[in-house]
Amino acid sequence: MDIQKKIEIIKRNTEEVMTEEDLKILLETGIKLKHYIGFEISGKPHLGHGLVCMSKVKDFVDAGIECSIFLADWHSWINDKLGGDREVIKHVAVTYFKEALIAAYKCMGGNPKDIKFVLGSELYHNNDKYWETVIDVSKHTTLGRIERSITIMGRKEGEGIDFAKLIYPPMQVADIFIQGINFPHAGLDQRKAQVIARDCALQLKISPLLDKKGNKIKPVAIHGHLILGLQKPPIWPVPKENLQELWSQMKMSKSIPNSAIYMTDNEEEVKKKINNAFCPEGEIGFNPLLDWAKYIVFINSKSKLEINRPEKFGGNKTYNNYEELSSDFANKKLHPMDLKNAMANKINEILMPAREHFNQPQLKKAKEEMEKLIITR
Repeated sequence: MDIQKKIEIIKRNTEEVMTEEDLKILLETGIKLKHYIGFEISGKPHLGHGLVCMSKVKDFVDAGIECSIFLADWHSWINDKLGGDREVIKHVAVTYFKEALIAAYKCMGGNPKDIKFVLGSELYHNNDKYWETVIDVSKHTTLGRIERSITIMGRKEGEGIDFAKLIYPPMQVADIFIQGINFPHAGLDQRKAQVIARDCALQLKISPLLDKKGNKIKPVAIHGHLILGLQKPPIWPVPKENLQELWSQMKMSKSIPNSAIYMTDNEEEVKKKINNAFCPEGEIGFNPLLDWAKYIVFINSKSKLEINRPEKFGGNKTYNNYEELSSDFANKKLHPMDLKNAMANKINEILMPAREHFNQPQLKKAKEEMEKLIITR
């Protein structure tokens, strides 16, 4: 595959590449390139974690880049996930969360053997160089900048926090360098950590990224899309000047169960949630189902969405690209209920490999344990 084709694959369905110029230079170095994406262990992975993120991982694999998934159990502990119980977090990470992401990768047509999983606890154990890298990163970052970066944890800037949370950003940046990651991949909400990584890359003395000549190089940050949750926004219609801010607040969240579809939801749960989704007729600027169609359904040239409806309402139709779908919806040639039915069928079709994956006896047990844990927490 030539470099231009690799660039196209890496860039597609992303919000930002930092930077495209650095991306081209990095691909031209001829060094072995490594990608990673990290996840807090905080409950059941939803379609944003699963289908959106893992479709991009599949793109990196297809571009010939070594890919890994980081199970951030220490970061989850610092951020008080799952009750702040480190042993529970670690157990869920390897028995359930990892398997949900494997299932998601299968849904995207990937072979799980193409990716590796790294548990934070295992990476950090007896690893002096990692902790040296944390200090090295911290020495090249100001306290003010770290305080502004707590938004990567879902915290508000200026919020009162315990001191451990200030260690979180330098650790996240150190994860990149200690693993020799050229492509840190995350949602746009992680941008502040990625910018710190790029800004201190050429100053680090411990674990810097190097090209073939031994020169220090910057990681190229890839920021993916944050898909909308299914709920109605608190302000409607959304003022254009508030759209970006509200979008980040309305992203799919595990903490709002009816706004999210999880990788382990059954067919009826998927249909019920989508049937109740916010989907105003003719609205394409802020519409969760159209957002999902763009970033989950129409992810490559083979994608399609089938509309099944009576002739009196326009008859059956197959959409082969997002542009035609959004145009018809905007012009009210496609009714919200027909879109909902089509998206429910499509999401259920995409999730079939995940359901097969969790039908394995040991994984059924892990799923049941997770459900009980969520209820008790």
